[in-house]
Amino acid sequence: MLSRLPALIERWLPKGWMDLLRQVALFGGAYLAYRIIEGAVDNAGPAFVHARDLISIERTLHIFVEPTLQSWASGSHLVMVLATYLYINAQTTILIALLLYLYVAHNRSYYFVRNMAFVAMMIGLIGYAVFPTAPPRFVPNWGFVDTVSQVTNTSPRNNDIMKLFINPYAAVPSMHVAFATMLGWTLVRLVKSWPARIWWALWPVLIAFVTVITANHFLLDAVFGLLTAAIAAVVARRLARMRPHVWALHPVTPGLALQPASDVTLAAAPAGTAALASQATAASGALASQATVAPAAVS
Repeated sequence: MLSRLPALIERWLPKGWMDLLRQVALFGGAYLAYRIIEGAVDNAGPAFVHARDLISIERTLHIFVEPTLQSWASGSHLVMVLATYLYINAQTTILIALLLYLYVAHNRSYYFVRNMAFVAMMIGLIGYAVFPTAPPRFVPNWGFVDTVSQVTNTSPRNNDIMKLFINPYAAVPSMHVAFATMLGWTLVRLVKSWPARIWWALWPVLIAFVTVITANHFLLDAVFGLLTAAIAAVVARRLARMRPHVWALHPVTPGLALQPASDVTLAAAPAGTAALASQATAASGALASQATVAPAAVS
């Protein structure tokens, strides 16, 4: 078992312990700074005005359905409990677990995701500073209920430590939806099985639904989160052009990984190219046969 340890370490940590520690420090430091700055940007004054503006826009567009969705979901205590803890963990344990999975299982693509996350967090901080917005749970007169506080019996507004890292008015854009979209979009391109691909394609939809029924975000918040993810992906692709071998995304094509390399090459090549490759293979075989016969005749 111990003799296999170096091989296992090389497999799970292709760039060694130092790179792992470097990435933990980079992302951990960036995320901590993001949380601290988010907590410091606390502008309650215009936040409720902006919340009313969003409600007005949604009512004009006939998409103000959040109170109805939350009322419907509240009919099941189990659904609300699951939604609450999924909302809490989506930006903590689930995020960390998925990043660790990407680093270990798809190391070449991890750095693309990391760069996307950095860009998205910067966009999020700009949004919080420019357009602070009270979440739906802060406007109960519109029919919203603070589900997270009811289920957990805690609230960031009543916890001095949580206040340092959580800005209650950081609703636009929804970073829950932004991270879910970035991770879901990436994993759809990296996992091989179709059930897994379908799950990760639906992951942003599930997270958006959870943020709405827990009264943490309006639908427009989710839309802005989606736009944040899109912009972050575009910027990450631009960055990848600078260091394509390190920062690029490397999608997986289902089925190809199970074929021999020669079969994949011939299957992927045009018909004419495949024929030429077959002729070249036959010619090389004939030359090898002649080379074998010639020494025998000389001896």
